[in-house]
Amino acid sequence: MNRQRSSVRSRGSSSTTISDPREKVKDCCRKFVAFMCTQVGVGGLIVAYALVGAASFMSIETQEPNPLIEHVGTLRRNCAAELWDVTEQLNLFNSSIWHYEADLVLKRYQDDFAEAIRRGYDGRSPEEVWNFPAALMFCLAVFTMIGYGNMVPRTAWGKGATVIYATFGIPLYILYFMNMGKVLASTFKWLYTWFHECSHRSDEDGGLAGLEDGPGGLAGGRKRIIVPTTACLWVITIYIATGTIMFAEWEKWTYLDSAYFCVTSLCKIGIGDLVPGANILDSQSGKPTKLVINFVYMLLGMGLVAMCYILMREEVRIKMQEIKEDTRLCLEDLSAKFAKCCGTKDSQYYD
Repeated sequence: MNRQRSSVRSRGSSSTTISDPREKVKDCCRKFVAFMCTQVGVGGLIVAYALVGAASFMSIETQEPNPLIEHVGTLRRNCAAELWDVTEQLNLFNSSIWHYEADLVLKRYQDDFAEAIRRGYDGRSPEEVWNFPAALMFCLAVFTMIGYGNMVPRTAWGKGATVIYATFGIPLYILYFMNMGKVLASTFKWLYTWFHECSHRSDEDGGLAGLEDGPGGLAGGRKRIIVPTTACLWVITIYIATGTIMFAEWEKWTYLDSAYFCVTSLCKIGIGDLVPGANILDSQSGKPTKLVINFVYMLLGMGLVAMCYILMREEVRIKMQEIKEDTRLCLEDLSAKFAKCCGTKDSQYYD
């Protein structure tokens, strides 16, 4: 009877524990955190972070009108009024003085207009500047630390939001960078190993450079396949060539400008003179295909850079181990020869 009661109590306690809403919430939170730490979760999180950031910056920067637009409009109206006054007063009486006064008015307008351009005037309203493609590319430039600099937040709220957005976005991007690099590195290494084994099945001792793990290598006498640096360089070259053709066709750039943009972006230089998104009008008509492909191209390209870094680091580490082993053997050989030479001279002296 006591055993039955204890079993009933244990069952009841377990059922109450499972049915407890707090435990269910904790369990769901654990599962959610575990999923977000996976490669799929981190990738989805960074995409969602970019989308939310683009919508937020659009909302912030379009709330206030750009004062430079009204300032330039006032300059134009004043210039036109001054030219009209000069024309009414001097055109019929003295043309040389009219030319002189008109040149002064135009020179003053030119200086004021150049000053407005230096302060950030580009002839576009905040709604035209902060469209969704441009805001998304701005968010991408912030948390990837590329920093194109072609568009900047103008309002105080926008600048503060940029600081907060970069503070949380950069660690998230680094996590994505490392996870995506590991996934792509392991996938590419598996494909390269499979292709290498298929192409060298008849000659197990041939092929590219490898290093045995331990004295007997891997289990079964198989050698460890190392992805060479040339394979990584070929992957990056093909990827840059694909982006060159894509951006040249979509953005109406030359192939040199397109390749220049791809290299400077993937290397995190971010000069900012060429940035995709300004000429993408399909997103405004409800067809953001080009925008999505541009965004995915940049994120996948960063992952490929991380993949090449991991694979090349592995090859360099193994090459350094080989150099260290060769140096040790060389030193041992020299030491043996030196000892033999010294021993021979001593024996001849005593004889």
